[in-house]
Amino acid sequence: MYSTILVLHSIIRWLVLTFLLYSIYRVYIGYTYKKNYSKTDNSFRHWTATIAHIQLMLGMILYFQSPVVKSFWSNTKTSILNFDAVFYGLIHMALMFIAIIVLTIGSALAKRKLTDKEKFKTTLVWFCVALFIILIAIPWPFSPLASRPIYRVF
Repeated sequence: MYSTILVLHSIIRWLVLTFLLYSIYRVYIGYTYKKNYSKTDNSFRHWTATIAHIQLMLGMILYFQSPVVKSFWSNTKTSILNFDAVFYGLIHMALMFIAIIVLTIGSALAKRKLTDKEKFKTTLVWFCVALFIILIAIPWPFSPLASRPIYRVF
């Protein structure tokens, strides 16, 4: 079960990034060219947040089942020297949780704004901040803290 959820988490990461980048693109164009906040813009805002929440739930399942995290928390004094354990035990989890909170707040605030310009601007700012945090917290293959493959296979 752990390996299946790990693969799903890896796949959905790309879905989250795709939706987030496309949502940012749509709101940037809408804000820049003073367009109307359409039903499609609202749908992308909503689905971006929903997919991110699904990813968070998968991540939480992984967090509590991960042998790396279990090892980190069972022996933190020696594990603190292991970058991989620190990354997954603290950094990845905390930053991704913060990113989802930022994304959720931005989505909720944008939904409640009265003008189209405010909706675009609110979504743009909050989603860009969430994207920045997510990009920092992803275990890229070139990361000095924790290197993982771009695509994970069973």
